[in-house]
Amino acid sequence: MPFWWSAPSLGSIALSRHLGWLAAIGVQLAVFALMVWLSRQIERWRAAPDTSPTPQFTLLRGPWPLLAGAVGLAALNGLTLLLAGHPWGITWAFSLWGGKVLQGVGYDLSQTTFWSGSFQQNALGASILADTTSVMNIGLVLGAALAAGLAGRFAPALRVPLRVIGMALFGGLLLGYGARIAYGCNIGAYFSGVASTSLHGWLWLAGALLGTPVGIRLRGVLERGSAN
Repeated sequence: MPFWWSAPSLGSIALSRHLGWLAAIGVQLAVFALMVWLSRQIERWRAAPDTSPTPQFTLLRGPWPLLAGAVGLAALNGLTLLLAGHPWGITWAFSLWGGKVLQGVGYDLSQTTFWSGSFQQNALGASILADTTSVMNIGLVLGAALAAGLAGRFAPALRVPLRVIGMALFGGLLLGYGARIAYGCNIGAYFSGVASTSLHGWLWLAGALLGTPVGIRLRGVLERGSAN
C-alpha cells in the first residue's frame, strides 16, 4: 500500500462539489442513458432476434426485471448509508477476515502500514459481528442461498476439478489485490462510487470495460492450455 499511496494522484474529485448535486446526478444519468442506448444498438447489430418466449415472472422464482433489481439495489444502498454511515462495500470484510487469520497464526499485522491505523487495529481486536461490512457479507451469502433454495435452484457442486479451483484461487487473488488498491470492488469502488458522484467510480468502470475482454480471452487461453 505505501507504494500505491506514493503514486501520482489527482486527489479526491466529487462531481457534486464542482457541478452541484442536481447537475452531477443529471450528467451521470445522461451518460448511463447513452451507454444503454449504445449497448442495445450493438446487441441488435451482433445478435439474432430473440424469439424465445418470455419466462413467467413469480415473486420467489423470478426472473425479476432488471429495473426492479436496479431500484432495489439503489434503495438498499441508501438504507445502508443511513444505518451504517457509509455506502455499501464488500471487500473490506474479506481483508479483515484474512487479517484475523494471519493474526491467529501469530503474524504481527501492526508492523504493516495498512493495518497500523486505529480503525484497522480496532477491527482486528473486535468480533467480526461488530463490523458492519462483515455482517452484511454474511447476510449476502445466506440471502443468496435462501433465494436459490426458494427458486429451486440450490445445487452446490460437490466435485470441483482442481483446474477450476486453481483458476478460482488465482483469479481471487488478483481480484482481492485489485480491490484493495482501488478501495473497493464493483460495489464499493464502482456502484457506491458513482452513487456518491465520485470520479473514481467512472474510472473504475472504464478500466473494467477495457479489461473484461482481455480477461475473457486470457481465460480461454488458460483453459485450452490446461486441457491440452
